[in-house]
Amino acid sequence: MKLLRRKEGPSLDSRLAALREAAALAEGRLPEQVVSGARAVADRAGVRRELSIDHTVAALAGATGSGKSSLYNALAGQDLADVGVTRPTTSTAQAALWDGDGAGPLLDWLDVPKRHAIGTDAGADLDGLVLLDLPDHDSIRLSHRLEVDRLVEQVDLLIWVVDPQKYADAALHERYLRPLAGHRDVMLVVLNQVDRLPAQAVERCLADLRRLLDEDGLAGVPVLAVSARTGQGLRELRSLLRERVAERASWSARLSADITSAADHLASADGQDEPVVSAKRMQGAERALTGALSTAAGVPLVVEAVAKGHRHRAVVATGWPLTRWIRRLRPDPLRRLRIGGIPRDRLDRKYDGQDKGRGRLDRESGRQGREIVGRTSVPAASAVQRAQVETAIRDVGEVAAAGLPGAWAASVREAGRSRSGELTDAVDRAVATTSAGATRRPRWWRAVNVLQWLVFATMLAGVLWLGGLFAMDYLRLPQPPLPTLGVVPWPTALLVGGALAGVVIALLSRLAAWAGGRRRARRTAKALRAAIGQVGREYVLEPVETELAAYDRFVEAVDLARGKT
Repeated sequence: MKLLRRKEGPSLDSRLAALREAAALAEGRLPEQVVSGARAVADRAGVRRELSIDHTVAALAGATGSGKSSLYNALAGQDLADVGVTRPTTSTAQAALWDGDGAGPLLDWLDVPKRHAIGTDAGADLDGLVLLDLPDHDSIRLSHRLEVDRLVEQVDLLIWVVDPQKYADAALHERYLRPLAGHRDVMLVVLNQVDRLPAQAVERCLADLRRLLDEDGLAGVPVLAVSARTGQGLRELRSLLRERVAERASWSARLSADITSAADHLASADGQDEPVVSAKRMQGAERALTGALSTAAGVPLVVEAVAKGHRHRAVVATGWPLTRWIRRLRPDPLRRLRIGGIPRDRLDRKYDGQDKGRGRLDRESGRQGREIVGRTSVPAASAVQRAQVETAIRDVGEVAAAGLPGAWAASVREAGRSRSGELTDAVDRAVATTSAGATRRPRWWRAVNVLQWLVFATMLAGVLWLGGLFAMDYLRLPQPPLPTLGVVPWPTALLVGGALAGVVIALLSRLAAWAGGRRRARRTAKALRAAIGQVGREYVLEPVETELAAYDRFVEAVDLARGKT
């Protein structure tokens, strides 16, 4: 007979842990029946591996009238189970134990209270065997069928007992044998009652039974012809049981098959398609999202306000002192949008306490009594702009979900939308904090301002000097000597030169401010796009990537649970 061999590959513990991880990752994404089935297998395997591994639990399962109880008695060497024409004869499972020391907790877990210790006269060669006689799997009583289903999932070795009349029963093949195709290493099939057939008929039945098993995916499963009444084939059956019991490997082979089957169910429910995430398409979707968010956040308006605000503040700081006060009467374009008047660290702290429902910051008086409002006054996005943002978010999900199975694809798409309600506040904060640096004054403004006041002082000195001369002339006082610059008196030179110099400096400063405003607007536009891109990544792309990473871990866990390396 063919012995069970340990296959090289991942350990049973690692496969069991992988199955648990796969089931946890599939929670809420795959059908609950499949996930709960995988969890049940993992829990069952975890319990079985902690119980006696020196005992092999084999179960005789079969249909009504197949002779399970007669075979059970024949193997035990004594009448332990009732045998009769009244059906069903076996109502609850019972156990025969060969050297059953230490098997109590195992049978308690199996919930088989009826136990029989087999003496050494019945065969010490089967020491370690726990043989169960199960009720009929086709019993008219539901409790019997449920008992069979429960124990078929738990025992280490399955011995299917069939008879010449019902070996092709569809209920057996479709309900049990075919779904257990992956358990061929822990399964035997016994054709009982062969004493009722001529020798040639026995061979034909065996050949037809093997054909049916091959169609069920159970090629290679041992098939024995046995007669519990005459003892035919019992020696071969005992020999095969002795080999399986001696190996002490049926329990691990059963758990391995269970784990593989559960992983296969997870894989089939998932679809196990390879995701086709194009890097270029993903980058394109990310750029489109950043663009849509930027437009909806009013970035073009903010950038224009940055350039205008820079020129406005430059005129106020470097303009001719006689006329710059007129510029102060005009509102600062950035202040009009409530940008630039709040320190960045305070703005960040204020946003942390914002009302998420309305997206506005609570108003709070500062220690100096100044009221600070953190929300910008950038116009709200239009319906078209909001639709563009929603389309961009949907496109990110669609690109990321390309090639994924349906359940996971839906989960990825949902992950992309999971934080969309927070985008408005997050983008507005990014605009406010990033644009706050746009009001920083260049150092040359201070130097030009000092120069302007010096020139103004020069002009004022000329005005006062000329005023003094006019006063002396009006009072008919003697005129002091008047120095000249060439032919121009110094007071006139100071007045006219100071005025012209102030105007020229103001014009040159305005030209420099115009160029500086354009540079600052470009830098601000770049910084805003980067900040809004980071918001899009944090609130849309990262949840999507997290979901994709979970899918990758799920696939790896399923492959490991199936024994793939």
